[in-house]
Amino acid sequence: MNVRIKRLAGLVAVLALVLAACGDGGGEASTTNADGANGNASGSIVVSGSSTVEPITARVGKAFDEANPGVATSVEGPGTGDGFARFCNGETDISDASRPIKDEEAAACEAAGVEYVELHIATDGLTVMTNPANESVSCLAFTDLYALLGPESEGFASWSDANDLAAELGAPHAPYPDEPLVITAPGEESGTYDTFVELVITKLSEERLGEDNAFTRADYNASQNDNVIVQGISENPTSLGWVGFAFFEENQDVLKAIEIDSGESGCVAPTPETIAGFEYPLSRPLFIYVKTNDLASRPELAAFVDYYLSEEGLAWVSDAGFVQLPADDVAATRAAWEGAAG
Repeated sequence: MNVRIKRLAGLVAVLALVLAACGDGGGEASTTNADGANGNASGSIVVSGSSTVEPITARVGKAFDEANPGVATSVEGPGTGDGFARFCNGETDISDASRPIKDEEAAACEAAGVEYVELHIATDGLTVMTNPANESVSCLAFTDLYALLGPESEGFASWSDANDLAAELGAPHAPYPDEPLVITAPGEESGTYDTFVELVITKLSEERLGEDNAFTRADYNASQNDNVIVQGISENPTSLGWVGFAFFEENQDVLKAIEIDSGESGCVAPTPETIAGFEYPLSRPLFIYVKTNDLASRPELAAFVDYYLSEEGLAWVSDAGFVQLPADDVAATRAAWEGAAG
C-alpha cells in the first residue's frame, strides 16, 4: 500500500468518521449526494491519465452522470504521464494513474499550486503475453525479460539473439526459440511502461550499466493504446509484449499469458487471486488523484468521488476486469479521502 495512504489510514479520528458514514458497519461509504436520490449535482468534471484506469473511471462517470443529469464527466486515457502533466497544469480535476506520482510531477503540481489527494482504488497485474501459437515460451523470470526487452537487447531480431545475454545473466528459461521477436508494448508516456521498468528493468540495468539507464530497448512497436498492443500480439505468432490484466482477460481468446517466475514460488500466472494477494510478481496498485484546492466550491466533484468510493462505485472495478481492494485497503482509501475533503 502507498506510504501516503498508510499514514492517513493511521489517523484514527478520520477513520472513525469514515466508518460512521458507512452506516451499520457494512463497509459502504456515504453516497447521499451521489446516488441519484436527488440528482441536484451540476457542473463538469474532467478526468485524464492512465489508459489502464480509464475503463474504471469511465464506468463510474457514466453511472454518476446518469444519476445526476446536470453533470457532464469527461474521461480520456492518453497515459499516466500525460495525465499528470495536464493535472499539474490545472487542466483537469482528476488524474487516473497506474503508478504513484513521480517526484518531479509532484514538484510541478506544487509549483503550480495544485493540491491533491492520492486514492488507491484497485489492483492490477501487468500481464506479459504472447500469441497462443507460441508454444515454446510459457514462463519467464525477470532476468529473461531483461535479456529480451532491456536496454542491452537493442537490435535483437529473434528470441534466440538474446541467448548469450541470458546465459550471462543466469536467466532460467533460456535458451529461447530461433523465431522472430516481434514486440508490441506500451510507450514511455504510459504508466504501464513505467511500472514494468521499475519492477523488471531498473535493478539489473543500474547494476550493469549504472544509474540513468533504467529503460527498455527502444526498437519495438510502442503504443499508448492497449487495444493496439493487443492487436499486435494477436497478429504475430512469436510476439511479446505486456498490458494490464483487464485487457488480457478481455482478449484471452487471442492472447496467451506468460507466467512469471518469482524464484521462490516458481512460475505464477496472473489471476484475480494471485494479483489481489500480490503473489503475482507484476502486481501493482491503481490510483486516482483528486484536486482538492476548491472542493468547497465544487460539490459536484466531491459528490463524484463520494460515489467512486462507495460500494456501488467500487463495484465498477471488477466490472472493468480489475481486482477489487480488500476491506482494510478500502477503509484506508476512504480515510484518505475523508481527510482531504474535510
